[in-house]
Formats: sequence, structure tokens, C-alpha cells
Amino acid sequence: MNSHLRRLIFLFGVCVSGSLWADSPPLVFYSNDTTHITSCDSPYRSGREGFSGDHLRASIREAAGVDAHLLQPGLGWIPWWKSNIYSPTEHYGTFLGGFGITKPNSYGRYLLEGGDVVATFLDECRKVGVKAIVSYRVNDGHHVRELAKALEEKKPSQGMSRFYWENYERFRIGPDSADWSQGVFDWSHPEVPAEKLALIRELIETYPLDGIELDFLRHWVRFAPDRTPLEERRAITTAFVREVRAALDAAEAKDGRERSLCLRVPAIVALHDEQGIHLPDLAGAGVDVVTLSWSYFTLQDDSVRKVKALIPATSVLVEMTHTTLTGKALGGSGTQPYLRTTDEQFYTTAHLAYEQGADGVSLFNFPYYRAHVIPEIGPFDEPPFHVLPKLRDREFVARQPHCYFLTAARKDVALRALPLAALLQRNQPQTFTMEMAPTAGVHRDGLLRLRSDESIADRVIEVKVNGTLLEPAPFTAKSLPHRYEAWLGTAEDSRCFHCPIGLVKQGNNEIEVTLREGIRVRIIYLEVALPAEATPR
Repeated sequence: MNSHLRRLIFLFGVCVSGSLWADSPPLVFYSNDTTHITSCDSPYRSGREGFSGDHLRASIREAAGVDAHLLQPGLGWIPWWKSNIYSPTEHYGTFLGGFGITKPNSYGRYLLEGGDVVATFLDECRKVGVKAIVSYRVNDGHHVRELAKALEEKKPSQGMSRFYWENYERFRIGPDSADWSQGVFDWSHPEVPAEKLALIRELIETYPLDGIELDFLRHWVRFAPDRTPLEERRAITTAFVREVRAALDAAEAKDGRERSLCLRVPAIVALHDEQGIHLPDLAGAGVDVVTLSWSYFTLQDDSVRKVKALIPATSVLVEMTHTTLTGKALGGSGTQPYLRTTDEQFYTTAHLAYEQGADGVSLFNFPYYRAHVIPEIGPFDEPPFHVLPKLRDREFVARQPHCYFLTAARKDVALRALPLAALLQRNQPQTFTMEMAPTAGVHRDGLLRLRSDESIADRVIEVKVNGTLLEPAPFTAKSLPHRYEAWLGTAEDSRCFHCPIGLVKQGNNEIEVTLREGIRVRIIYLEVALPAEATPR
């Protein structure tokens, strides 16, 4: 038995598709970005409080029913642990203090008072019986939003490390200080991955974690365009992953605890080359689990099938988030209205993934159903924590009402291959492919609903599913019942059609949309909902 299989059996009691354990329950991972604790309202923290270890522990306990909790300790630039490489005292005291910054943020205060985010996380995971994995952001660019102001004032923000501040002219990808994709660092400079590797090694050597996830989505730009050849990008990335695997193996040899190496990568393989990601090479370098992500969104497609063909012996998870669609921002960053991912969409997305050979699911940004940023993007709700333990039950998710969808999501560098990006002109049909997996004998006739970002009340639209014309149906804002009321769409911007269950088939389904009257229609969301026979929830 190879080391990859042994680690997964030891850690989770399950294994990869195609193995003797293929019938075991899928894995459920839960990613905790930590910053939601102070940015979202929650039952366990008053808005007037800072950050505490008790808050972190509560955020772990509320995600009951998962196999592994994945902690993101900050942005990956400043250690949120007792680091000998770059200590809290050096960052918040010596470095920032040298610029006259004497009031650390709530995380800085916690660290300066002796707090250790990683140690607290590990201790609570042990208490509740879930595996503890640190998800490390290898090139996060959130702090770059503050770069232009910081350069003007000649003063770093608290999210900028000494290494970043002192090297941004040498290592950043481009000159535009207002563009995060140019403000992050270029990995073609050996010092850049070396700095990340040193911090990750320190984590592995200091804490008996159950694994490390390398997050290649926060953020996905690591090489300047047209500067580093493809093969060199792959070599740099694979060498980095191999070094992390070696550090995990060395820690295993010391204490006997198995440790998994996980990756978070774009779901679309076509985006991998520019990032230096070559999954067969990375699997060969010792990766145990690959999570396929659409960055900020829950989406449905056939990416699992394609990736499993590349790495059949490696566990593949599908990532799901709190939203399926966002609108135009109402103000600054984070003020965009967003469509909440429903229970049925979680279950359907998991079911689709399992039908393609996925070994589990991973949840990202899950707490952001809660109130945050501005009230105008509400009404808000508590996150649907009840779905977490059910996601590992293949039979349960297959028998629930199914909700399939295509979404325009948002214009995003990591999402250039979106399955829905449609501007319909009159009498020029467009055909979209929707991956579906109805369960025989379970699902009934359903509803197809499409949505625009403007009024289409004066348009005449026809829809065919696999060649059959659908009959119009009365408008409903919810194709299936759910509890969310935010940004649902209206009768003016939507169209509904009856969808007989007999038209829907396993695999790729063709949905043809034709504008018969009107100047044009921009479609941002297309959904097919199939109710189920009465099934215990």
C-alpha cells in the first residue's frame, strides 16, 4: 500500500475512488478564514469585542459533522502563531512601530498578549474530534488594496509584512499599485517561494497538525504574464510542493502521526498552466487531496470528471460556498448583493460531484450568510450548518429535490471559463450545456427559470431542453422552497417554464434559448429545479 492511501485511511477512514474503500462515506472539509469572526455578526461574539481564543473555538464547534477543519491563519504574510521567523513583536512592535503605527488590530492584540491562533485551533479540533489542517494562502493579495495609499503615505498597512514592504519594488508582478494582481509577488524570484516555504516548514515542525493545504486560489496570480516559460512555472510549483511534502514526511517520522498534503486549485484545468499547476506532477510529488474551487462561488460543471482522468489515484473534492451569483457593488469592496446557496443546491452540487467520482466536498466562506459589511445586502440568516453532516451521505443527497444551475457569477480572472455568459440577440439561439444527474423514480416534473440583470418584461423568449420546446409557467422567485429572501429576482427580470422530468437526462443536457421579440437579453442565471417525492429530511 502506498503512502498516499495509508495517510487517507489513517486520517479519515476513507480512500480514493477506485480503491477498495470506494463505498466509504465521502470526506467533508470545512474552511475557516478566521476573519469572519470579526467581520460577521454571530451568536458567540459581540460587535464591540475584539478577537479571542474563545471566539475561534466557537467557530470550530459550530461546524459540527465535518471530517476536517481547515484554518486560514491570516493572509499568509504574517504568522498568527508563535513564530521564531517573524514574531508578533517584530511585526506589530519593531516594524510597524518604526512607522508610528502603535495601535494593532484585534488579531495583533491577541497575538501580542500571548495568543496563538494555530495552537488554539489545534487544541479545539482535538477536543471535538475533527482533523486539524492549516490552509496556507501562498500569494494572498487582499492587502494590496491598501498599497496605493500606503505608498503615498510611506507607511505600510497592518496586513503588510516586513518582507513584503521591503521587497515590493523587487518582486511584485507589475507596476500598478491599485491592481492586486500586479501587487502580489512573482514566484520566478526564488526568494518569494522560499519565504513561504520557511513559514510553512515552521508550522509543520512546531505543531502536530493533521495536514497542510496549499491555497493556490488566494490569490491565483503567481507569475508575471509572458515572463516565465510554462515548463519553468511548473518546475517552480512542483518543487515547492515537493518540499512541503518532505517537511510533512519528516514530521511523520518523528512522531508517527500521518499528515496529508492538500491543494486548493481552480476547478478549470485550462487555467492551470499560467499558474504552473500540473496535477499529474503534483500528485507524483505527494499530494493527497485536491480541492477544485471556483474561488468565491458555488458552481456546477464536469470538472471532477476531467480532473479524475488526470489524477485517478488522488482524492478530489468539490468546493462549495455561500453564494452562486453576485450583483453590482452598492459601494466599495464587499458591498455587492449576492444570491445565497440553498440547501438543495448544496445537496445537488455534492450529488453531481459524486456521480463524477469525487471523494468529498469542501466548504468555503460558509459563515457569510451572517450580517456583514452593510445591511443593504441582507436580509441575513444564520449559516445552514445542518447541511454539513448530510453532505457525506450519497443516498441522501441523491434523493433530495435537485437544483441545477448555470451562473454568470462575476467577471473574474479566475473564472474566465464560466459556463454561462450570454447576450442573446433576436432570432439567434444560444445553446448552454448543463450537467445533470436525476435519480430515477425520485424526481418529478420541475421548473426552468432564467434571470437577467435588467427588466425583460417586453421580451418574448423560447426555451428548449434537449430539443423539446418548453411551455411558459407563472413566475416564482423560488423554484424550490427555501428560507432566504435576499436578491431573489423579480417577475420583470425573470422567465419561468415548465420542465417535464422526461426531458432531463444523465450527463450533459442542452438548453437552447432564443429571443423572439425584443432588442436583446443578457442572461445571468439559469436554473432547473426538480422536486422530489416526499422524502424524510
